[in-house]
Amino acid sequence: MRAFGQKTNFVCLVFAALLCTSLFPGSVFADDKNDSNPPAKAAPIKMDASAPGLTERERWLLDRVEQLEKRVADLESRGNPSAAAEASASQPASPNPATSSALENATSSVIGATTGEVASNAIPKSAELASVSAQATEKGKSGAAKASKAEPFAFADFTWLNGNARTKDTPYATQFFTPEIRADVDYNYDFNHPKDDTIGGSSEVFRSNEVHVTQLGVGGDFHYDNVRARLMTQFGLYSQTTARNDASPARGQWNLDNAYRYVSEAYGGYHFNALHGINVDAGIFMSYIGLFSYYQFDNWAYQPSYVSSNTPWFFNGVRVQIFPTEHLKIEPWFVNGWQSYGRFNNRPGFGMQILWRPNGWLSVLGNQYALGEDAFGAPGRVRYHTDDSIEIKYYDKPENFLSKAAFSLTADMGCEHGGGVSCSTNHGQGANFHPKQSFLGYMFYNRFWFHKDLFGLTLGGGKINNPGRYLVLLPPINGATAASGTPYFTENPGDQFKAWDASGTFDYMPSQYITFRWEFDHRAANVPYFSGPNGITPTCTTAPLVENICGTPGAFVPGFAPDLKKIENRIGLSILVKF
Repeated sequence: MRAFGQKTNFVCLVFAALLCTSLFPGSVFADDKNDSNPPAKAAPIKMDASAPGLTERERWLLDRVEQLEKRVADLESRGNPSAAAEASASQPASPNPATSSALENATSSVIGATTGEVASNAIPKSAELASVSAQATEKGKSGAAKASKAEPFAFADFTWLNGNARTKDTPYATQFFTPEIRADVDYNYDFNHPKDDTIGGSSEVFRSNEVHVTQLGVGGDFHYDNVRARLMTQFGLYSQTTARNDASPARGQWNLDNAYRYVSEAYGGYHFNALHGINVDAGIFMSYIGLFSYYQFDNWAYQPSYVSSNTPWFFNGVRVQIFPTEHLKIEPWFVNGWQSYGRFNNRPGFGMQILWRPNGWLSVLGNQYALGEDAFGAPGRVRYHTDDSIEIKYYDKPENFLSKAAFSLTADMGCEHGGGVSCSTNHGQGANFHPKQSFLGYMFYNRFWFHKDLFGLTLGGGKINNPGRYLVLLPPINGATAASGTPYFTENPGDQFKAWDASGTFDYMPSQYITFRWEFDHRAANVPYFSGPNGITPTCTTAPLVENICGTPGAFVPGFAPDLKKIENRIGLSILVKF
């Protein structure tokens, strides 16, 4: 019992000394206010290391405590001499943060050893600082860590933006990996009732009157020691349709469409601690030309207008993301081509994105693309494109039934020149005739949120004019792909195409991780373009039938004519999940 009592008294003394030293190195109590009569200093607690009944380890611990007290006093007098002088004259000085941190780390180890706790369970202050500050002290230099600069676009909540995921928390995120899971399952009812259930002219909707998995993605972001990487798989219809809309694999070997079809994003890179951050990434990444995200969960509507649906969802190449301020991003691109796994001809493409968000209710986005020779089989035909968007949140009152309202406006212009076409006007005659090959379009959407963002309503639409049809999605008539083409819907210089659309979207969002979506889409074109009742799949009697393709993809089939209509009306129901 006596031994137990001595040890108990010893532990109490050690704990009291450590507590007094850590919290009040100059006095037992320090007043937070500037009182005219500071409290008197309390006499320090003396502990005799030679006291009888103490073990050798206990005496060693007492010696360590006394050394730490002396070290703290010495560091305080060096690091804050004016405060130390003032403390000796009037009242105790505030502890130096660096010395307090060092003392806390040391004393936590001592206390852990004394009480039998595992000292490694405590998080060192230095580790906490490193996790908060992106700019640690340089190697080999003394001094405290520099204050980290503001994280880009972290000054406000931008989950309201079209094209941005509205999730605010990521379950199971760690310091090394942030997982991500996406699921997009939909059912579309086409009022044209195509008998082959095949929908054309869309980069998001592909089958009618059936339930399908459009996208199932599993992946996430890896990040450690400034090294970064991202992987997002794509299973479901996207793994077929996205690859078929790229003509570049038809040039050369190794089946690029098969190599990449199950990957929507895959890149690696490095983060440089300069300005407000610089990222250098190489691989496949989202382009966001056309404002809407490739992933429907992130968008205000399921079927975007033609400006978005007919422009790239991804680029394969290298990008550099430069953040001069927390409000601005400048992102140059070096890419294989216009939404392509490889090059179409002999010249890659170059581009740049500029994103500016001066406050929490305004986002201005500009995407520019140039110099790529992106027409398959037409070397020397050069493409230019500008895509510009503005998004404004003009109403934000979470306490009201109408909790938020915002709109987005996107305008696109582009053209091609060389290889028999002209950017500006039709010119020449006969064999030297060069028709105008251009793109002009816009889309506008207005979004409303209700009942604390539980419900959402989006109304919008747009219009395009694309003579030459170089950005028009090819209907998959008899299995036609972007590389094969088809005589049933030509994409020759001078071929006219004008189209417009309107949609209404209602969302029910009981959790930040799921959206139940109902949507009505009306689409129209100046030429027959959308699947009609008899569909676009031939009954094959003249050639081998392979995967519902008569002969070769897109080939002419004697006696067959696809049923194409100028108008399409659809209802879409979808369940969208993102973790």
